[in-house]
Amino acid sequence: MQDPQPGFRDLPSRLGQIMLFAAWIGGLGLLGLFFQQYIEAAHNPNRNLRVTASSDGRARVVLKPNRLGHYVAPGTINGSPVIFLVDTGASAVALPLDLARELTLPLRPGGRSKTANGLVDTWTTRIDKLTIGALHAKDIHAIVMPNMPGNEVLLGMTFLRHVELLQRDDVLTLQAPR
Repeated sequence: MQDPQPGFRDLPSRLGQIMLFAAWIGGLGLLGLFFQQYIEAAHNPNRNLRVTASSDGRARVVLKPNRLGHYVAPGTINGSPVIFLVDTGASAVALPLDLARELTLPLRPGGRSKTANGLVDTWTTRIDKLTIGALHAKDIHAIVMPNMPGNEVLLGMTFLRHVELLQRDDVLTLQAPR
């Protein structure tokens, strides 16, 4: 007697193979997601900022260094989310040209700036409000760098002069002034 539907007996075997393949794809996807989160946490251990208050009620942000020893943290420029890299050696807040355009910051001729890579032509801009955690400052002067890689904003002294800095035990604390 012939099987009424050829291959009917193979259906459970094929279905099992498809399910096994789907399980492998799902497992690899979850593994990729786990490692992506691990890499992001290693680059920015401050994704969820630790915001506290000092004994006298002043706002305070506590930052841990990333695996390279840099202090990276989320914040906002004029309400738009950005990632800051604290740079006490930078005289001003500095951001890449593409990011400045994305944030629709007004660009004015800035002249030339001395960087680790030599002299570069720059633009200047004003940031209406810069926020990191519970700390904020208004009307901040910033430099826009045409060849600055990435999307991180260097959090330089034009902002940092508005806060108190304390580095102790591999932790950087930014605190509102008295």
